[in-house]
Amino acid sequence: MPLCTNDEWINENMEISVKKTTCDDHRLPFPYEIKNVDSQLNSQLLRDFSGERTGFVQVGSKKWFFPSGFAKEAENYYNFELRNDDVIVITFPRSGTTWTQEMIWLLCNNLDYNRAAELPLTARFPFLEFSSFVHKDVKAEFLEENRTDVENYKSVQQIDYPAWKTFSHSQERRFIKTHLPFSLLPPNLTKTGCKVVYVARNPKDVAVSFYHLNRSIRTQGYKGDFKNYWFYFKNNLQPWTPYWEHLKEAWKMRHEENVMFIFYENMNKNFRQQMEKICAFLGKSYSCEELDTLEDYLNIENFKKNKSVNYDLMEKLGIVLKNEEGFVRKGKTGGWQLYFDQEMEKEANQWIEENLKDTDLRFPV
Repeated sequence: MPLCTNDEWINENMEISVKKTTCDDHRLPFPYEIKNVDSQLNSQLLRDFSGERTGFVQVGSKKWFFPSGFAKEAENYYNFELRNDDVIVITFPRSGTTWTQEMIWLLCNNLDYNRAAELPLTARFPFLEFSSFVHKDVKAEFLEENRTDVENYKSVQQIDYPAWKTFSHSQERRFIKTHLPFSLLPPNLTKTGCKVVYVARNPKDVAVSFYHLNRSIRTQGYKGDFKNYWFYFKNNLQPWTPYWEHLKEAWKMRHEENVMFIFYENMNKNFRQQMEKICAFLGKSYSCEELDTLEDYLNIENFKKNKSVNYDLMEKLGIVLKNEEGFVRKGKTGGWQLYFDQEMEKEANQWIEENLKDTDLRFPV
């Protein structure tokens, strides 16, 4: 396809202005400018990431990076109407999100393992902004591939239905997954009474895990090697980057009454301790025996075999590739060492050191 220029691909996907948007009296204007990435860079990104077909945008002065579909939904995410009993898990991708979601859902639902097995986690704990990552052309390909299976076809038809609309009609307590940074979420997020759990993870492990996800899920469709992917990651040219700003915004919120900030490394090192902290944060209480059962259920070796959390339907629909690593991978720390050569490791360590200079955030040893 010909490369779009100027504001062409933004205008293709949104009716609001590229500048700060205005809206009706009941909604806040989206306060950040949305711009297309440089056309030459966009062309390179489209070659390497086949899940996007139009272009990529950057949002605000921090240049949050997203595919074109984000532009038309940004204001809806910013104005998402929260409820005081909502539970929200916020992470930068590949930071223990799924592990944390399943733990929280069970803690809040009286350890209902039967229902957890019957309903996939994506239905119990929907992903707020996933629809922004399903390009219409890619969806058309999924529909064509599934046209002979009525149930699969119906499932594909629904994959780009905005989760915020689903949430708005829900009569049950809502469990919400998002990778959006605090600044792109409703500004009253910490004041509504809802519970927010943020999980952070070492960026080198995040980059490796995100690389594999980008290869396995066709809405991303990354085609290159890890070294090239690392270039995109550290230069804030991956969805939800900049990574450091994402973490720093959350770190500043960690003392808010209804916000809990935890590290993936601590979950991996002493899962029971972190589980008990989250349980108390959610106002729940269980016996030692019940927590023993939950801990065993969430053990990474058991978790990797759990079809309810492993995007089995997405694989069935052809959205997740079968020949790539599974959605739930190793659940370990330090796996990055198998991917970074000496030069990359030195570069990564300098990048980390530079970005930690203006914060007291430190990753557990």
